[in-house]
Amino acid sequence: MKRQNLILLADAYKYAHHKLYYPGTSYIYSYLESRGGQFNQTIFFGLQYFLKEYLQGAAFTQQDIDDADGFLQQVFGRNDVFDKSRFQYILDKYNGHLPVKIKAVAEGTAVPTGNVLMTIENTDPECFWLPNFLETLLMQVWYPCTVATLSHEVKKVVTRYFTDTATDEANAGIDFVLNDFGFRGVSSVESAGLGGAAHLLNFSGSDNLAGSILAIDYYNAGKVYGLSIPATEHSICTLLGQEGELEVFRHVLQTFPTGTVACVSDSYNIFRACEDYWGGALKDLILSRKGTLVIRPDSGDPVKTLLSIFEILFKQFGYTINAKGCKVLPPQLRVIQGDGVNYEGIQIIYAALKQNGISAENLVLGMGGALLQKVDRDTQRYAIKCSAAIVNGREINVEKHPIEMDSQGRLTESFKKSKAGKLKLVKINSAYRTVNINDLPDAVDQMQTVFENGILLKDYDFAELRSCLNDR
Repeated sequence: MKRQNLILLADAYKYAHHKLYYPGTSYIYSYLESRGGQFNQTIFFGLQYFLKEYLQGAAFTQQDIDDADGFLQQVFGRNDVFDKSRFQYILDKYNGHLPVKIKAVAEGTAVPTGNVLMTIENTDPECFWLPNFLETLLMQVWYPCTVATLSHEVKKVVTRYFTDTATDEANAGIDFVLNDFGFRGVSSVESAGLGGAAHLLNFSGSDNLAGSILAIDYYNAGKVYGLSIPATEHSICTLLGQEGELEVFRHVLQTFPTGTVACVSDSYNIFRACEDYWGGALKDLILSRKGTLVIRPDSGDPVKTLLSIFEILFKQFGYTINAKGCKVLPPQLRVIQGDGVNYEGIQIIYAALKQNGISAENLVLGMGGALLQKVDRDTQRYAIKCSAAIVNGREINVEKHPIEMDSQGRLTESFKKSKAGKLKLVKINSAYRTVNINDLPDAVDQMQTVFENGILLKDYDFAELRSCLNDR
């Protein structure tokens, strides 16, 4: 893929800001936060990718400046907006290394919403315009943060139902309960990598190879973290028509006589497939395998379909009652639900299983678009805002405090109110709190400098992040 020109990775309106900042401005300090949203905490992850991919070292070349100049002249239709000398200054004085300082909370950290996660400031007064010029690119960290947060919240749900309905021995399987099926459902390969790696902080099941590759390339992962199994799709199971479905099923089992293999079984009639084929003609072959067959329904109402399938499978294969008083299929058989799976649906599914005395260990999940694509910046209300500046030598605390009108016509304070001053993130009695940098002088700032003047100062290992998060 062609290397991106950093100079063009900003919203068009920002190219006039070097003129629009009040005369005498020499310093801009901005911060990133999740202002609230679907979940009450956010997992910080993904900044290192953007720093390594776009910002570290010589961030642009002379050719980039010249190309941007010609391009932006066309964008604005005038020559007094983009000032190439701003970037020429950085190239000539710093060899293209960006004179900014970025501090951030440790990646893999779960921080309650409403707290500072990252700050950025210029280190050269001539480049006061640079911190918020980089907002467009750095703001995209919302995406891996949000996917990591969503995946983590799903893990909480899964863990709760395993605790309620499964034995301690079965808990080892939680790592493979939620599988990333989202590669085909995202908008780009880059999204697949970022979202896929974010998911792998919490779970190991994934068909999204891009996630493992990104973790290796940008987070020093010494191994592949996303693991998968042989599995069919409908093009395989429908190849011999409806009358040949049983023979295809038999072929699947014989092709992989050991280990775990998954087979989509709703091409025609999922209930017949479970009762007559898997639970009838192929029952002995399944029970004699040294491994597990995972049956996959792929249509219909998830709860009603799953309850009917489990009823059939318990009847055909039998079951045991575990220490929690719940039914468990023989170890040679499990079910995966990959259709219509989202955060709310997962809670409904596992609640239905519990209500019907079915252990959570019988079921694993596949989540695609709802994991990697049905999120946006407002899921957790991410924003980067300026909170401090120096203008004509005077330090200024900067904030916005908008008043908005609600649906009843009443004036209320907006959630978009921003913080003022330079900030630090402290931890008091295990609770995170954002304070002014001059407050609580004995409290250690949980943010550390990760990037300064083009140099990456902190290089996280994926195993470190995963271990930190999963120890919570």
